[in-house]
Amino acid sequence: MLQVCLNGARRPFEGVPVTAARLAAQAAAAVAASAHGIHVHPRADGGAETLDGDLHRLVLAAIREAAPGVPVGVSTHEAIEPEPVARLAAVRRWPGPADGGPDHASVNWHEDGAVEVAQALHENGIGIEAGLFTPLAAAALAESRWPQRVLRVLVEAIPGTTPGAEGLWAAERIIAALGPVPCPLLVHGEEQWTWPVLRWAQRQGHDTRIGLEDTLLDEHGLRVTDNASLVTQALAGGATT
Repeated sequence: MLQVCLNGARRPFEGVPVTAARLAAQAAAAVAASAHGIHVHPRADGGAETLDGDLHRLVLAAIREAAPGVPVGVSTHEAIEPEPVARLAAVRRWPGPADGGPDHASVNWHEDGAVEVAQALHENGIGIEAGLFTPLAAAALAESRWPQRVLRVLVEAIPGTTPGAEGLWAAERIIAALGPVPCPLLVHGEEQWTWPVLRWAQRQGHDTRIGLEDTLLDEHGLRVTDNASLVTQALAGGATT
């Protein structure tokens, strides 16, 4: 499975899609290029990330109309709403998938209030992607009851955040700390680790992702402005299912 990550926390001046119309168009193009899932960070006016349920519904409706039948997920990362109580309250107000809410949402397991956010998503029928940036977070997830309840685990190798000077080593350490789990692993890197980690994950048979959230450069180091070209290159160079 290859997921496309459309925009992430990048700012509008970096050329990522922000409006519902642009997100829908890029989602459709990425799916036409054979992406199997979509990850998006909805934005408020001015381009700031938001947890607002009504705006989520609007963005997700546009994407689903453009790319029907493809699962669409969002983020709950703490920079959107740093205060844990307010973040949890916002997520609790989200509609479930049947009412226009996300099919799944990522929860960064090292963040304050992560378990409470995951519980709120679970109660609302929204799938959980457990995001692991570090071996410590992986160990905490492995020791909990949550591996049996999440849709997938995200092994996320992020330069400057994940321990290690090299992406493959960093991803391997997270996976080693996690141990065997009864759910799929989606393994990806960001920035200079994006392409090496993606190719390694493909060789290992893991799910992975690509998109402007993770990198603004193609595998040859050239600047790109659309997600579909990244999806095309990722699939052309590796084996995904």
